[in-house]
Amino acid sequence: MFKRLAIFVHSLYGGGAERAMLNLARGFSQQGIQVDLVLLRVEGNYLSQLPPEVKIVDLGGGRLWQCFPALVRYLQQEKPSVMLSTLDDTNIAALWARRLVGSKTRLVVNVQNTISQDAKNAKQLKTRFMPQLVRWFFPWADAVVPVSYGVAEDLMQIGVSKECIQIVPNPVVTPNVFQKAQEEVDHPWFSPNQPPVILGVGRLNRQKDFHTLIRAFALLRRQRPARLVILGEDEGEEAALRTLIQELNLTEDVDLPGFVSNPYAYMAKSAVFVLSSLFEGLPSVLIEAMAVGTPVIATNCQSGPLEILDNGKYGKLVDVGDASGLATAILETLKAPLDSDVLRQRGNEFSLERSLAQYSQVLEGADCGITI
Repeated sequence: MFKRLAIFVHSLYGGGAERAMLNLARGFSQQGIQVDLVLLRVEGNYLSQLPPEVKIVDLGGGRLWQCFPALVRYLQQEKPSVMLSTLDDTNIAALWARRLVGSKTRLVVNVQNTISQDAKNAKQLKTRFMPQLVRWFFPWADAVVPVSYGVAEDLMQIGVSKECIQIVPNPVVTPNVFQKAQEEVDHPWFSPNQPPVILGVGRLNRQKDFHTLIRAFALLRRQRPARLVILGEDEGEEAALRTLIQELNLTEDVDLPGFVSNPYAYMAKSAVFVLSSLFEGLPSVLIEAMAVGTPVIATNCQSGPLEILDNGKYGKLVDVGDASGLATAILETLKAPLDSDVLRQRGNEFSLERSLAQYSQVLEGADCGITI
């Protein structure tokens, strides 16, 4: 077993990748492994959840190129046994830093999203160019770990060799999820004898396509009483979403509370959870909602929902951008929800324990058996 693990990520703001790295850091530190959490910026909603055993390495708080020399120095001086990096630009930086140092640190890069889809929808030049950067530099990695088969297939289409890919789903379901799901929700719509609440969770950006969810909810409201809550911090879309809510006369029935530290309590008390994304990697929120027993619906986007829901066995799949289809799926699910125990069992297949075991093998250099 390796003795020292470095996990390299931008910060600990509230995204699925950051939450996955937080869970891995906690899990490996509980196994007695020294874990360094290497951050460009020591900030984010998840910082308070870090155990004291995890060492925070501050690279200076600037942009990635400004922090790059500090990353190089860290590898030179600290020489961790293995480094796990996540998210595309930090993956490229980690690969270059190790190459410049000539370090013997084993480097595993984690891929959370379908890079080609991200590039198509990006405004930033570096993101649009990322498939080419991945094709050039990912061969330098000791292993490439996508979070789903769909992400793995996307990587191979970009040009990453099949031989270096090992799929490991994110460590989504932890005991903490179930504990927090039992807490009360400080929101009047979750009181007894209220209309059912439809829930969406995710950053308010184009990828999550909450516009389609709001339009679907407007269609649903024509047929029955209901309410819609969308949790997540703003990434440029909140103003447009609020304008759409006003245009559709939904201000009394749609709420955008922003980021909440405990979304699991909202999930457990909602009638239906809906993922409306244009694209994903392995959407953690979909798994978390299932794990607490809430019926789920998802767009059949690339990638993740098809795998998680087993081709519709555990929740309805709807075409991307189809508001009418989404409204119909919500209505049908409200009328005939799947059994909560069945959903919980499926959600628990994406547990921290299973992910830690698979990651241990990859980080040690062994074949974890989930090759494509």
